[in-house]
Amino acid sequence: MLRVRRQGLFTGVGVCAVVAVLAQLPLIGNRIFYYWDDSAAQFLPMWYHLGKLVSSGHWPTLLDLHTWLGGNIAGEALFGVYNPLNVANFLLVAALPDLAVAAAVVKTEFLVLLALGTYLVCREYRATRVASAAVAIALPFSGFLLYFDTASWASGLISFTYVPFVWWSARRAARGALNPFWAFLIGALAITVGNPYGVLGVAVVMAGLLVEFGFRRRWRGLRVTLLLSVCVGLVVPLVFVPLTAVAPLTWRVGSGVLNNAFLVPSGTDLLSMSVPSYLPYIRSFDDIDGLRVPAAYFAWFVLPLAPWFDWRSLRGKRRLASVGVITLVFAALTLGPSSLWMFRWPLRLIEYCYLGLGVLVAVVVSAGLRTDRARPRTLYSAGILLGGTYLAWAITPAKLAWHLAGLAVVAALTAAAVRAYRRGPRTFGAVLAGGTAVVLGLQLAAFPGNYNIKAYNYPHSVKTLQDTFASRYQGETLQIASIKTAAETVGLRPDGAWRYFLFGYAYQVAGVDAVNSYTGMGLSAFADTFCLDGFSSSCAQAYPNLWKPTTAGGAPMADLIRLRTVVVQNALVPDITVPAGWQVVEHDQVVTVLRRTGPLPWPQGTVSWSAPGVTVAADESDSSARESVRFTATGPGSRQLVFARLAWPGYRAQVNGQDVAVGTGPSGLLTVDLPPGVTSGELTLDWTPPGFWPGIGLVLAGLLGALALGVAARRRSQGDGHPASPAGLDPPIERFTPAPANQGPA
Repeated sequence: MLRVRRQGLFTGVGVCAVVAVLAQLPLIGNRIFYYWDDSAAQFLPMWYHLGKLVSSGHWPTLLDLHTWLGGNIAGEALFGVYNPLNVANFLLVAALPDLAVAAAVVKTEFLVLLALGTYLVCREYRATRVASAAVAIALPFSGFLLYFDTASWASGLISFTYVPFVWWSARRAARGALNPFWAFLIGALAITVGNPYGVLGVAVVMAGLLVEFGFRRRWRGLRVTLLLSVCVGLVVPLVFVPLTAVAPLTWRVGSGVLNNAFLVPSGTDLLSMSVPSYLPYIRSFDDIDGLRVPAAYFAWFVLPLAPWFDWRSLRGKRRLASVGVITLVFAALTLGPSSLWMFRWPLRLIEYCYLGLGVLVAVVVSAGLRTDRARPRTLYSAGILLGGTYLAWAITPAKLAWHLAGLAVVAALTAAAVRAYRRGPRTFGAVLAGGTAVVLGLQLAAFPGNYNIKAYNYPHSVKTLQDTFASRYQGETLQIASIKTAAETVGLRPDGAWRYFLFGYAYQVAGVDAVNSYTGMGLSAFADTFCLDGFSSSCAQAYPNLWKPTTAGGAPMADLIRLRTVVVQNALVPDITVPAGWQVVEHDQVVTVLRRTGPLPWPQGTVSWSAPGVTVAADESDSSARESVRFTATGPGSRQLVFARLAWPGYRAQVNGQDVAVGTGPSGLLTVDLPPGVTSGELTLDWTPPGFWPGIGLVLAGLLGALALGVAARRRSQGDGHPASPAGLDPPIERFTPAPANQGPA
């Protein structure tokens, strides 16, 4: 038994090491492969910013005033600020001097964890170490996961990474091999990542396990899975109620069920999962028809070796019911409509489908290859290879050379795998894993980056960003610029646009308190004033809107949001009128920078305007979520205060200890009307995410429930005399041995 444990541990470590090495291959031809699109504009800059906030004592960081549209971190959800592993990575990113390096480190970390989780869940279904390792090494480098989620949409990678661990731990807990409390903690980690697709993954996995244990009449397993699902589900409101509360005020309003064909794959795409050069003809960004990367690819060996698999080995394996349910549900969702409630772009779910399929493949491969009837099996494999290559060529005839190269490589690997199987499992496994590395190298040579989305080519040196902008754009800064115009005029490169402008969250790394930030949940009233999109790109109308009188006593928005600096793209706003109280401090052919000449009132807080009858004696804000204002009020007129804060749901105001209503002023700014009859006192503002304290209560209830499950399981295992093993690297397996050439495995 000890020897088997050591072998299992050695194989698991080996899988992690191989994936860690393979994860560096994309950097050979493209050093910003992992610092791409949203990773460059959103995730890495915000992880850096959150790391700095956490290191200064601000955790959980749920609201950040200085990032404005992107500052409702609880409402955005996907940064996962409750997740301790995320927080550790925030601190890591903030400690590194280069964001591209930080991206590679963090993403390698999650690719390795994903491989380990996949290995464990395959082993849980009694797949051999060789088969489990082959699938675990292949999945992290499947097409969509590598080119979209890993390269750009990092939250998708992180949330998916937890799903195999949830699957593995929940099933082990249900069959008494792991204390349910540990399964709860893993499930809670998956939920607190903050990505709805991860929650969907957890829900489908739990549903699949319920079907399995019900089908097998394993009632104790069914009961444990059901109770564990409830406990994990109680974590969901804390993370996602703020998102649902904010959504009606933003442009991200639920769209119900619709299909506009955006990132919707077809059955043909799934049937090409083993063709390295197949580029799905799918509607994508910028209305481009056809992807430029092999997003439907899974693993080179799945379909070419399918004629050699011993499919008879699946007979009677009722434990695979959960695998079938999970795979089929995600296959159906992958082929579903382009929008289903908050879930859009179904191609995002293809990796979940491949996880289930991978477990099934690992179990089948564990039974060995059938080497009888070698000639027809060879013909079937050849037909699969030629048919897949034809489909790839039919979509992109211009890439014939790459299609033929892919055909030659996979055909050679298939022949090598069949031959290696006869020599033993280690040689066979080496060919499967080595083939993954070879095909990955081929794909990276043909498709070094995902040009369906943007590279941006941001500077990634933290020092360079801060040296360029920190002292140049002082105080609260609004940038009025269009990234499209920047691309057309000076180019999106360090010696072009990025000498003058930044978009997304990048200013937060550069040391600038910028109104511009990335957001998927932009407050519409504010965004519309400055025509800001989710990337913080603006339009020409934003400049006159900045100086227009508002309903707050005629004060312009420049005063109400307490600006000190305005950065204007000349190509977007060629005729600039400088208002009174402002001066031009920088001007060239590309940019004009305006700065306020006088000081702003109440520099320690966010009050930006008070009605004529209200005098603010002091205004102090010790955090983004709390502020205190001492005031006097006279006369019968307006008694309103306007704050340089967006009126996100969750604010509470009190005057002298009594609750008063908060309101929404110009462009969605927060306002408070002092109650009649109050002539002086203190106004306090506090903000907590909607549902925060009930959410904390539900998390505690889930934790207590999981503890009860854990105690019950421990008592039961002690009574049976068989304590649960926490490792799980060595479940009972069905070993395969090479079969004689003229027959299949017994």
